[in-house]
Amino acid sequence: MQHTIPPRSEVDPRYTWAITDLFPSDEAWREAYAQAAGLIDRLRGFQGRLSESGAVLLDFLRQYDDLARALEPLAGYAFRRSDEDTRNAVYQEMSAQVQNLLVRVDEATAFETPEILAIGDETMDTFFRAVPALEHYRLLLTRIRRQREHTLSHEGEALLAAAGKLGQAPDEIFGFLNDADLRFPDAEDRAGKRHPVTHGTYIPLMQSDDRALRASAFRSLYGVYGQFRNTSAAILSAQMNQLQFFANARRYPSALHAALDQTEVPVEIYRNLIAAVHSHLPAMHRYVRLRKRLLGVDKLHYYDLYTPMVASGTDKIPFEEAKQIALEGLAPMGEEYLSILREGFSHRWIDVYENQGKRSGAYSSGIYGSHPFVLLNYTDTLNDVFTLVHEMGHALHSYLSNQAQSVTYADYVIFVAEVASTCNEALLMQHLLSTTDDPQRRAYLINYFLEQFRTTLYRQTMFAEFELWCSEQVRGGNALTAEALSGKYAELNRAYYGDEIEPDREIALEWARIPHFYYNFYVYQYATGFACAIALSQRILREGAPAVSDYLHFLRGGCSADPVSLLRGAGVDIASPAPVEDALALFDQLIGEMESLTES
Repeated sequence: MQHTIPPRSEVDPRYTWAITDLFPSDEAWREAYAQAAGLIDRLRGFQGRLSESGAVLLDFLRQYDDLARALEPLAGYAFRRSDEDTRNAVYQEMSAQVQNLLVRVDEATAFETPEILAIGDETMDTFFRAVPALEHYRLLLTRIRRQREHTLSHEGEALLAAAGKLGQAPDEIFGFLNDADLRFPDAEDRAGKRHPVTHGTYIPLMQSDDRALRASAFRSLYGVYGQFRNTSAAILSAQMNQLQFFANARRYPSALHAALDQTEVPVEIYRNLIAAVHSHLPAMHRYVRLRKRLLGVDKLHYYDLYTPMVASGTDKIPFEEAKQIALEGLAPMGEEYLSILREGFSHRWIDVYENQGKRSGAYSSGIYGSHPFVLLNYTDTLNDVFTLVHEMGHALHSYLSNQAQSVTYADYVIFVAEVASTCNEALLMQHLLSTTDDPQRRAYLINYFLEQFRTTLYRQTMFAEFELWCSEQVRGGNALTAEALSGKYAELNRAYYGDEIEPDREIALEWARIPHFYYNFYVYQYATGFACAIALSQRILREGAPAVSDYLHFLRGGCSADPVSLLRGAGVDIASPAPVEDALALFDQLIGEMESLTES
């Protein structure tokens, strides 16, 4: 029987997020929107005055924080509502209103950075002595003032702020094309039954043991992307060009430098990650050979990469069971962490199932002054259980940070965010492995663990290498055509997966469906986060309460220190190659165990 995707109106409310915790109605949102818009003019009134006194500077910073507290729920409500059904014009408009309001804030406060930079060091010291309450903002002001060489005049900053809306356009266009407009033909299984292909069903179809179904879904998806390859190339090219424009305007040597400088991450960490993974590509090639042998195929295709290499009797995991598994797997985190997790489960932080028009994928969105909101497209697989604990890792990170930090320092950077989510996954995997002695079950779980390494450490690094290549092409004045993008992507797949997999022409189009290429050098953080998470999870399991205490302190840290320092406080030094090297060594070790478990 064909599985159908229901409209939003038919989804059980128990499995939808409690969006009315932000605003009881659209009308209440509109009233709050009007009030927030009024706060912008108050900030505009500080123009030309920030150097008058410490008291004036403090007043401005506090009012800016007031506006931030007002904007968070406004944006949260509009964007979450829009993601419930991306075809809904009402919430598309509300999201656009929020985006416009954010641009207006940037325009109205464009004077902030130039005026703060213009305050002399001696004068700033005087401000701190005269107004002790200003001390709260010392770190913020230090971060602004270290950007002196990348900051323009007031007029230049105002112009860049006005251009901000143009900079958002590639991501918005990609979102509408990918989530709202593209439709894929049904896939057929070996018996001729039809299965809908959507962003939410695609990976479950790839995990099927029906090879005909996998191949059909693979060709269905990429056949459609192939029809729009030139449009997709133009959108991605626009993304890379806008990043280069802003990097040039701010006098950075590259878009990579501009992106990583915003999060205080050295560029060397990005490049060292790619180098470390390249040095361990033989382990990935060994994994591909193992997969080919265990699947018993003469030729291994890219649509064979997601299906389990060994059978399991636990293919379907209902959401209620997934919540219990999550609680058991995260028990080493202690009762404080578990109590917050239970609250999230019982108070509808999560939008669970796919519906027509719903945004694809999964994410967590923290909102200051409220609880986080988590989007899933749950389909009863083990992968979905890991996605649940991953996103709840983000959610609890947001919750703890928002509870511990002021709005000034609560918003942690993505570099540490991926550690919080992936550590949960690592703990869950260790729990599942520790609770079975059955060789086949253990082999199945190791298969899944190996897939986490493949898809997170290796694949995301491949994405990072591709994104860097795209950026460097644009910086060098070269065009990002569909042919060039597909050619480079096919080349990288060959390097990462080796010669034991067939060069399916469809995989060269995968770049066209990856939303993270519009997130500004985002994906590498999945890989570094995974490496750090392996180290932290091992420490938690090995040392118990002291390690948990350090880790919870890290989760409460927000952006109260740079990310490398925050991670050192939790017990891992990502500035060294050790975490990545150790994780890759574990991958090789797991392959060896899998080879032993599956020897005939």
